[in-house]
Amino acid sequence: MDVGEGPSNAPIHGTTTIQAGDTVLIKIPSGDVRTLKIEKGGTIHLGKFGSFYSGELIGQPYGLTYDIVEKKLKVVPPRTFQEVEDTGATNELINDAQIQPMTVHEVEALKKSGISAEEIIKRQIEQHSSFELKTEYSKEKYKKRKEAKYSKSFSTVIPTLFNVTDYWFKKDQNRLRDIRPDSLSQMLNLANIRPGGKYLAVDEASGIVIAGILERLGGNGRLITLCDVESPPAYPALTQMNFDKKLTSIMSSLNWATADEDYTPVLTLIDTQSGPAKSESQRSRQNKRKAMANALTETREELFAGEFDGLIVASQYDPFSILEELSPYLGGSASIVVHSPQVQILSDLAAKLKDIPTYLAPAVSEAWLRQYQILPGRTHPLMNASGSGGFILHTIKVYDDPSASSVMAHRKAAKKARTEQTEAEPSHSTPDQEQEAITEVKAKPSDSMEVDSSNSNS
Repeated sequence: MDVGEGPSNAPIHGTTTIQAGDTVLIKIPSGDVRTLKIEKGGTIHLGKFGSFYSGELIGQPYGLTYDIVEKKLKVVPPRTFQEVEDTGATNELINDAQIQPMTVHEVEALKKSGISAEEIIKRQIEQHSSFELKTEYSKEKYKKRKEAKYSKSFSTVIPTLFNVTDYWFKKDQNRLRDIRPDSLSQMLNLANIRPGGKYLAVDEASGIVIAGILERLGGNGRLITLCDVESPPAYPALTQMNFDKKLTSIMSSLNWATADEDYTPVLTLIDTQSGPAKSESQRSRQNKRKAMANALTETREELFAGEFDGLIVASQYDPFSILEELSPYLGGSASIVVHSPQVQILSDLAAKLKDIPTYLAPAVSEAWLRQYQILPGRTHPLMNASGSGGFILHTIKVYDDPSASSVMAHRKAAKKARTEQTEAEPSHSTPDQEQEAITEVKAKPSDSMEVDSSNSNS
């Protein structure tokens, strides 16, 4: 069974096995992906597929396929790939009216008797009067359709950024603001996300942009997110990634009020107005508020210090107002990436930025993706594809300094200054040295004569 797309490397939390507390993606035969929370001592229910103890998955590697047998999991061995050889058969002689498939009651009776899905499919093929008239490709498609209908196996999917983004996009693309896996990869590349960098992000796409930035930073760097809620925002996409504390510890959040330099934190006022603690619980609350106030102050000071390496925006608010607020904190040559489901919003933004010298070469692009079936003799694009992965604007912040000049201009000016200084310096040679130089020139008239004669001969 196909266990999903994306790279086959280990999850970012550093283990190839499923741990207690992880959120796991599973793929059922129909191709749909579901999410499960793995807890010790719990029971997981999968509807018609049955139920099993969650401890059966703990310690197991990702990518295996399982069957549920009496609330326990049985690993299904992987099937070897069999190349299909085309024959001279065609589907033109098949008469659908003569096909006598098994009835629904017969199939349900076989299911209740405990017969496997493979056996049910085998019996359906035996009763299919026109099955042998099909082409080899049609036979394989028929088997796959029946497996998706009757099979009760499932596979665990490794939680890579591609698989998590693809899961959320197919589940509810509005929550991701139409950010497809390929759109997200382009955003991260254009923003030049790299370990050790400092970045700002405005993510209202369920945290999928935050997840991509944290994965690329790998615990080395800094990320400050801006949001419109007082408490730290909940990013659902981060739960599927199963990040450890090392990766998330480099991230801090500020709301738009605390990001204002004229704002006075409320926690600081409470601490100054409250007197000494009268009980242990009150002292604990004061210490907690003090720690929160200190962390808030440090994050604000870090933001106001500026020199960030990039900004990524995926928000429902006006992107120009966001850039006006956060652009002063970006360093020179910092990349700015804005994603939006509507092209008109980014077109208007690009038109405004072109009139501002601070922003270099704003450009709008659209991501386009089409999946292909890759099989021997059957490689072709799939008929269905997503309509859009949104639109992306990219620009670079530069310092608007009219007095600035290029590096070559500085070099030419320095060289000219050195030349003028050399010419202006007086000669320190003695009169005796000057007389010796004149005598040496007069003693060699033959050299100049030879040169003159050679020139005349030529």
